Amino acid sequence: MELTLVAVVVVALFFDFTNGFHDTANSIATSVSTRALSPRMAVLSAAILNVVGAFLSFKVAATVATGIVDAEAVTLDVVLAGLVGAITWNLLTWYVGLPSSSSHALIGGMVGSAIAAAGVDVVQWQGLVDKVVVPSLLAPFLGIVGAAVLMVLLLWVVARRAPGTVNRVFRRLQLVSGGFVALTHGTNDAQKTMGIIALALVSAGHLSPDFDRPPLWVIVSAALAMGLGTYAGGWRIIKTLGTRIAKLDPPMGFAAQTATASILWTTAHYGFPVSTTHTVSGSVLGAGATRRLNAVRWGVAGNILIAWVMTLPCAALVGATMEVVTRLPLGDAVVFALAAAIAAAAFLGRSWQTRKLRLLEASPVAPPP
Repeated sequence: MELTLVAVVVVALFFDFTNGFHDTANSIATSVSTRALSPRMAVLSAAILNVVGAFLSFKVAATVATGIVDAEAVTLDVVLAGLVGAITWNLLTWYVGLPSSSSHALIGGMVGSAIAAAGVDVVQWQGLVDKVVVPSLLAPFLGIVGAAVLMVLLLWVVARRAPGTVNRVFRRLQLVSGGFVALTHGTNDAQKTMGIIALALVSAGHLSPDFDRPPLWVIVSAALAMGLGTYAGGWRIIKTLGTRIAKLDPPMGFAAQTATASILWTTAHYGFPVSTTHTVSGSVLGAGATRRLNAVRWGVAGNILIAWVMTLPCAALVGATMEVVTRLPLGDAVVFALAAAIAAAAFLGRSWQTRKLRLLEASPVAPPP
């Protein structure tokens, strides 16, 4: 059991790391695309603020640990399998550059593995609907409306100002709004890994199910893993959010970031583990649509929506499959090895893609159409 617990903690922190680089775009994409910050400085500041934000609240951690599945009915094998389901979907969407939800991947993986192990009754369906599904549906919609309303107000305020002056002012303001997004992202997302590790500790008998906050070592390790993952960056997703959904100018970037951070701060206060990815995507859509509706690339937005719908069931399916594998002889070791193999394949494949793209760009002869 102790070896399995160690494996769960290691895999959970690796998930936190992938969450960090997968969701780096949430806090810095608009700042980079509007040239408010250089990519390196944006990533560094986001990493630091993600770590700080992880210490501000623990309500989301409590929701993930005790509000989704019955903590007393969950085993370490269930937690391990659920984490591998989440990591698999995270790496797949990162590989193709699609900003899907790490939050939904984690919850989907846990629900799928729990159902495979103990049946549907182990899931707290009312809590899942009230604390996850409904807030996650409302958050991007509120992002669209909030960013659009704020952008309309800003357009009214700066209507008679010179565009160059307006852009300079809002690039500076984006230092504040982007930092606010990074801070609230750490508050929201690092808590989910804390909750998973706390759930594993409850399953192993090292923590009471009615805990007030995770142990300090859990908080620190989750915060640092999130920060390191953020610094590693997820540049393909940054491009999707920063330029492919809508072309943003500094006022639009400020509106999108402010709306996103306000929603994340509110949901973290109530312990709702919403998707930061979908919240910021909705805010970018709302801000971009105020210029004109065709300024938004609705095809890209549709792909994000498809990933949104697919994340919960796909991660649940992988989580359930991994739970079945844990029943085999040395099943825990097999699942742990699969997680390592999936991660290695994703990183090697992405590295190969990057090298190929650089060779094509450096080639004096354009590739055939």
